Amino acid sequence: MSQREIQGVVVKIAGDKTASVLVERRVMHPRYHKVVKRFKKYLIHDEKNTLKEGDVVVAVECRPLSKTKSYRLKNVVVGAE
Repeated sequence: MSQREIQGVVVKIAGDKTASVLVERRVMHPRYHKVVKRFKKYLIHDEKNTLKEGDVVVAVECRPLSKTKSYRLKNVVVGAE
């Protein structure tokens, strides 16, 4: 079974070795048949504390690291300026 991957923007550094990532997905509205954006925030594990707000990152699913944290950093796609 493959691991789920998410890609999003770091919106907050949430404590030691943790970052909050906003993930956007586009879905078709069931009635109006228009593409709408849906957002969800995930906490991801950043072992080396290298992330900054504004980074675009990819995270992979892993075992639960805390009550709310089940993703770890895979790589940084675009760094913040």
